[in-house]
Formats: sequence, structure tokens, C-alpha cells
Amino acid sequence: MKDMILGKMDKLIIHFIGNKNNGDGVRFSDDLTNFEDIEQYFKKLVETNFKLEELFSFYSLPKIELNPMYQFISSIFEDNNSFVEQSQNGARYLYDKSIHPHIKAGELLMVYFKDCKIGEEQADAIGVFKSENKDTVLKVCSSNDGFNLKDEKGMNVNKLDKGCLIFNIQKDDGYLIAVVDNTNRSTEAQYWKEHFLNVQPIKNDFHQTQQFLGITKQFVTKQLLEDFDVTKTDQIDFLNRSVDYFKNHEKFDKQEFEKKVFEDDSLIESFQNFDKTFRKDNEIAPAENFEISNKAVKKQARVFKSVLKLDKNFHIYIHGDKKLIESGTDEVGRKFYKIYYEEES
Repeated sequence: MKDMILGKMDKLIIHFIGNKNNGDGVRFSDDLTNFEDIEQYFKKLVETNFKLEELFSFYSLPKIELNPMYQFISSIFEDNNSFVEQSQNGARYLYDKSIHPHIKAGELLMVYFKDCKIGEEQADAIGVFKSENKDTVLKVCSSNDGFNLKDEKGMNVNKLDKGCLIFNIQKDDGYLIAVVDNTNRSTEAQYWKEHFLNVQPIKNDFHQTQQFLGITKQFVTKQLLEDFDVTKTDQIDFLNRSVDYFKNHEKFDKQEFEKKVFEDDSLIESFQNFDKTFRKDNEIAPAENFEISNKAVKKQARVFKSVLKLDKNFHIYIHGDKKLIESGTDEVGRKFYKIYYEEES
């Protein structure tokens, strides 16, 4: 994970972007916004919301120059005086992409930061942020007789709805980009990353670790049931083994992983075929060896379910040896699990 230190805010401009499908319209600013009184709050908002475990870059086929946001951002880095014009181009492009019914109207903020630091590198950065959800605060107002309360709506100073930070690094590869998207997480509404920014993950340790664990989960929870007669406890055991391998190793070796997790040759062959097909269908490069990211393991482990749900009466959490749990059916047809243990805590 890279460390980030934001530099000084140099420019800020705000535009209003509605939902094009609803006919909300847009409102472009022609002048920069004064940020003298809010710079410290805004920088804190950005620094606390961006996690740099997974980084992205602009892309477009057949060549990156066809990505509109890449063009707008490149123009600003090349000529700082084009900031207002290019911010309007970006706002207009976002409006054209804001057609899904789930997309909310909101303010688009574009900020130019000077002399930022990411890892060991120093560079200028451009922040693009969208505020969709407004918080209500109670403002205390004085009166002749005492004080009154007045409600006001505005941006949350602690949480960003959507945003990206584009660092002027690795231009030819699509820049170095950090992305935040805390709303519209459903697949059909991922317009911020996929349609507006059009970014792809940079293949670092975090990305490869997260990706491989994701493929393994897909195999165990879906394909495994089609190819073999396995129980729910078998599935949970394979998921636990997968996460344990990543937790207990610093480097990933695919052959070693397959032997430790799946053991059986037929299971290994099935996994290899699934992995190959999944990567081909999703245009993902093969991964045989890489450094394991603990951050990615911790993040993915949350979605690896180790809970055996029995009707609505019991939940059994399985964290270890599946040999200590047996299943069966009694003489009247009721299903049961038998659990062995040494100590009760």
C-alpha cells in the first residue's frame, strides 16, 4: 500500500450535474470557486476517504487516447490554464453518462492539487468528486431573546460519495488513479468507474491477491457443485483452506496452492480448467506467482462464508477440521449433524 500526502489546493471549480434521463439538466461554472476557508476540511475529506491498496489507470480500446476523460485530464496537466474549459468538458461528458435511473443529481467538483506525494514519487494531481447525498446539520443562530436552530443541507465533511484522484505519473499507461464509489454499488449502476472514468485496476499485489481469491470463491461455490458430489461442509472447508493458505504465506505459488487446498487430482484439474476459462472470458492474465497482499486477504476473507445455516434454527460456524463434523439422517428421515469437540468455552 502506498502512502499519500496531498499538496496545496491550487484550483477548485463546481458544476451541477443532473440525471439526463430525467431531464434534470446541467449548470456549468465559468469561474473558479474560492476555497480559502474550507481547504483544510476538504483536504482532510479526501485524505481520509481514499485507500491506495488498489490503484487504477485510464484505458480504452484500441488506444488510450480514445478515452475522453484521459484527454481532458492530459490537457490540464499540459496546460494549467485550460482547467476551467476541460472541467466543463468533463462535466458535460458525465451528464451524457448519467442516464441510469439510479443515478442522482449532484455537484461535480474538480480540484487541482500541487506537489502531492504518493509513495516515493512527487507529482501534481487532479481530483474529480461528485456529491450526491446531502446531510442535514442544525445551525445555531442568535436572536434578540437567545438562540434559534435552523436546518441546513450540505456535503458530509467526512464521507465522499464518488471521487477519483489522478496523479501525473505514468501518463503513457493511463496515469495512476485512486477511486472511491460509495453509492450505486449494484452492477447496473457502476457508471462512475466503467462509463465515466473507464478505468481498469493496475496489476499489483493487492489486485492479484484479490482477483485469485475471487476466482477461487466462484469455483468453490458454483462450478464445484456441478462437477462433483460435495456437501456444504466440503465447500466451507475448501473456502477456509483457501483463505488459510493466503494468510499463512508471503508469496503465492499456484501449484502449491492447488495441492494444499484441493489435494485430489480431479479437483485440481477441474479448478485449473475453471481458472483458465474464467480468465479467458474476462480477459484476465494468468497468475502463477506473486507477492501476497495482507490487505487484500483481509478484505476478501469477509465474503468467504464459513457459516452452515440449518433451516431457521441454527447457524454453525466452521473454522477448522471438517472431520470433526458428520452428517446423517435418522430413522424418521430427519437430517442431523454430529459435532465432536474437546473443550467448551
